[in-house]
Amino acid sequence: MLTLFSYELSYSTLFLLAVVAFFIGMAKTGVHGISMFSIPLLAIIFGGKDSSGLMLPMLIIADAFAVFYYHRSANWSYLKKLFPATAIGVVLGTVIGQYVDDSVFRQIMGLIIFASLALMIWQEKNTEFNVPDYLWFAVVMGLLGGVTSMVGNLAGVVMALYLLSMRLPKDEYIGTAAWFFLVLNLFKVPFHIFAWQTITLDSFKLNIVSLPFIALGAYAGVFIVKKIPNKQYRWLVIAMTAIAAIMMVV
Repeated sequence: MLTLFSYELSYSTLFLLAVVAFFIGMAKTGVHGISMFSIPLLAIIFGGKDSSGLMLPMLIIADAFAVFYYHRSANWSYLKKLFPATAIGVVLGTVIGQYVDDSVFRQIMGLIIFASLALMIWQEKNTEFNVPDYLWFAVVMGLLGGVTSMVGNLAGVVMALYLLSMRLPKDEYIGTAAWFFLVLNLFKVPFHIFAWQTITLDSFKLNIVSLPFIALGAYAGVFIVKKIPNKQYRWLVIAMTAIAAIMMVV
């Protein structure tokens, strides 16, 4: 065992923390969905709510890498529609998280995502059909994204459904998602510090230790995404989202 900033961690646990950081870096620079493997790993090590506070600064660091690389590709017309509803969703999620069992919430979200995936796959096969690019749809998805981000760090799946439905090209998809999550995750910090008290000085020091592995993951994500054509990239995101949904309900 090793004592690190008040945490008693084994070397295998430190290795898993490095793997989590690497996956988060990859996810933020384009290999969306792979970070879903990180959520249960951190929860096993640190517990459900505490792991969400530990993960948040890691997500912000990875978001910063993604924004640095893809900032010119963001579509701000979609972001302007999403942000107000997402902020309300974070506040609702803060309240819900105090009372709702995390495992039940994840199972409900898994079922909703399966239904949404079925619609998305049907849309991929029937390109003449489009989910309406209306304000109400962005408001619903933004609200859902805020709630799920706060309660279970699941907003990545929600945004994958929304942005793929808007049929954004690969780089525009990644750039828009990067800015969305950087702003969202920074907005969540005070709620974790003052309402849930899951971010502490010691947890933040542990985040700094994970920074090199996040950077390696971010570089690997950029490298992988460059090799994937736009059409295949859409199916990769759909496949990773499906895996994430399965992990939620099992």
